[in-house]
Amino acid sequence: MKTSIKLLDVVALTEDLLEHKLLRGQVGTVVEVLAPDVFEVEFCDDDGRTYKSTALEASQLIVLHYRPQIAA
Repeated sequence: MKTSIKLLDVVALTEDLLEHKLLRGQVGTVVEVLAPDVFEVEFCDDDGRTYKSTALEASQLIVLHYRPQIAA
């Protein structure tokens, strides 16, 4: 099931991005849709301070769900 990524979605990285000092599994929020399948994602610490904001492709992200989803 492919989930489209939208503004303010909570996402996680699907791969390490060592050039950005980010590791697979780190969680961020989509803060801007830059182009089809390209998103500005903001990563914050536990105190809400942004430590990284970068453009990422949809293939590098997975949307996190906090409620039950019905699989097709």
